[in-house]
Amino acid sequence: MSVAQDLSAVLDFAKQPLSRLEVFTDHIPHDWITAAAALADKATIRRRRLPSDIVLWLVVGMALFRGEPIVEVARRLNICADGLANEVLLAKSGLSQARQRLGNQPVAWLFQQCANVWGYERYPQDDWHGLQVFAVDGALFRTPETSSLRDHFGSGNTSSDRQTPYPVLRLVALMNARSHIIANAAISPYRKGEIPLAKDFIESIPNHSVTLLDKGFFSADLLLSIQSTEKNRHWMIPERKGTVRTEIEHYGDGDYLVQMKVSQQARKKNPLLPEYWQVRAVTYEVAGKEKTVFTSLPASHFSAEQVATLYHERWEIELGFRDIKSSMQDNALTLRSKTVDLVYQELWGLLLAYNVVRREASQAAVAHKRAPSEVSFKFACQHIASHLVVMAGAVSPSHTPRRLDELRGSIGVLFIAKRPRPARPRAVKMSKTRYPVNRKAAPLK
Repeated sequence: MSVAQDLSAVLDFAKQPLSRLEVFTDHIPHDWITAAAALADKATIRRRRLPSDIVLWLVVGMALFRGEPIVEVARRLNICADGLANEVLLAKSGLSQARQRLGNQPVAWLFQQCANVWGYERYPQDDWHGLQVFAVDGALFRTPETSSLRDHFGSGNTSSDRQTPYPVLRLVALMNARSHIIANAAISPYRKGEIPLAKDFIESIPNHSVTLLDKGFFSADLLLSIQSTEKNRHWMIPERKGTVRTEIEHYGDGDYLVQMKVSQQARKKNPLLPEYWQVRAVTYEVAGKEKTVFTSLPASHFSAEQVATLYHERWEIELGFRDIKSSMQDNALTLRSKTVDLVYQELWGLLLAYNVVRREASQAAVAHKRAPSEVSFKFACQHIASHLVVMAGAVSPSHTPRRLDELRGSIGVLFIAKRPRPARPRAVKMSKTRYPVNRKAAPLK
């Protein structure tokens, strides 16, 4: 079904001007919105000015307009069931109550529904020797300082007993390394580690794929659960410092089959684990330094050079997290919300909005016969946000399909010639301030 037909169907159903974020029905079917809204914690019979299906769009809009108050976001996107949204219809307290009625479950469900479809789609150049490439990594987000948020999310690690200045929550995501769309995610308080969170969605990794992981995910239980010869599912991870391994077969220069002992702690948690496990180790040189990656990719099908080159793509998920924190959140110190439920709601909405922008950019790239990763996310996000404001204020919904065509066509010119790469080691940069700096304070996470 075309975009115009989708919009026409929604218009006939609603019998009202199409003037909200429903312009993205090309990506998110209206049935998904209705199903997600039905999961609201506090259902209501009467038709409110801010029903759950509309509040879902408000949560997405909050992610696209991080620098604006929530009331201004609602006004800009015309978030109201009664027609024109203004300060009389949309009081600040009303918006807050509407978000509380919605809860976080509908937003989480809608994100997962979209991710299950979009994250595994194939795009041009989305193939590495017959395998689809994914990456797993974690990111931290800070919340405002309140007692309830501190009790629930806890503090990040410090070198002393002091707590970090803000409560911290953890996100672990599975990302399509070529399209940068998040295919799955898990969110929890900081105290839960990355490996347990990653186990929640390991089974969702598709067949005929290779998953790139950071060394923080080094776990025999986790990696062996990904590996499957029957499903042609593989993994790759850098060697952890101090790993004890025994070479049992030599494939070539810097290419070995090694054997390692599974720790007693791991076997106690999972008695099905073997006493020893074997992995392929590939050693290569970068800037004069030797690096080693472990992988389940067989030496009979993939050369050491291919393995070493592929692992560099793990950085793509870091770029995706940068896009979320920098381009969408404007490097904000904390999230907006001040209650536990709304923090989860906001972060799920942020991930959903990120995927919506990524998918629209990917579709635009395909239309111009380019790879999705070649589109500048920052400018695509700004471009889509500005068009949403224009379309929300459109008097005639008949103009919407034309504006969507213009949107996709204009996104197509936002290609970047070269992917950004870190030019120097990571470092903490102290910003200038007129206030004294306490260098003994606990670090921000």
